[in-house]
Amino acid sequence: MGADEFVPAQDAPLAEPLRVIIAEDSVLLREGLVRLLEEQGFTVVAAVGDGEALLRAVADRAPDVCVVDVRMPPAYLDEGLRAAVVIRQRWPGVGVLVLSQYVEERYAVELLSDRPGGVGYLLKDRVGDVLEFVDALGRVARGGTALDPEVVAQLLVRARHTDPLASLTVRERQVLAAMAQGRSNAGIASDLLIGEGAVEKNVSNIFGKLGLYADTGEHRRVLAVLRFLGDGRE
Repeated sequence: MGADEFVPAQDAPLAEPLRVIIAEDSVLLREGLVRLLEEQGFTVVAAVGDGEALLRAVADRAPDVCVVDVRMPPAYLDEGLRAAVVIRQRWPGVGVLVLSQYVEERYAVELLSDRPGGVGYLLKDRVGDVLEFVDALGRVARGGTALDPEVVAQLLVRARHTDPLASLTVRERQVLAAMAQGRSNAGIASDLLIGEGAVEKNVSNIFGKLGLYADTGEHRRVLAVLRFLGDGRE
């Protein structure tokens, strides 16, 4: 792997339990998340029911990561999302994992518009798969990315009809979609049932077709994901 490529941070060891803030207006789901995460070894430092309380808690409790519902009081529109964007601007070291009832692509794109690290967007149904949810939360806290496969699938349908993404093969689009979900090369190989060498070849092809060369001075893997998400905009 070249020195300019992004290495997901989810494999980094932890010195102590991750500090988590939960922002969810449903008392039942909020308390359920608190219990689930504490049972999995996380430290829940605050559990709140609206965006303003979330921002106060982040300022006071210094969390590693926040779990945020998109729609919260008072209007139940995008209060949670707007609070999440503020957190990413004011406290760039705090990871944000947003939960949504439905696939809303513009929210995912808005969250990743400034940088793709330390952020996630999952459907609430994913919480039921404890191992998947915990893995996603840990990945986001360590600076990685966790995008719901349904969100990635919808963005891919939009993006593959626009240049230069239209030039990607089916396999290359699958690899790029997995990259957008925060998968490492080893993880992509496992998901797609192919060898790591094949993954590396596809990643190299993606870089070339998107014009992301080693002398750009940027993390090409991150730029490829941003290109993928950006071309999924309305």
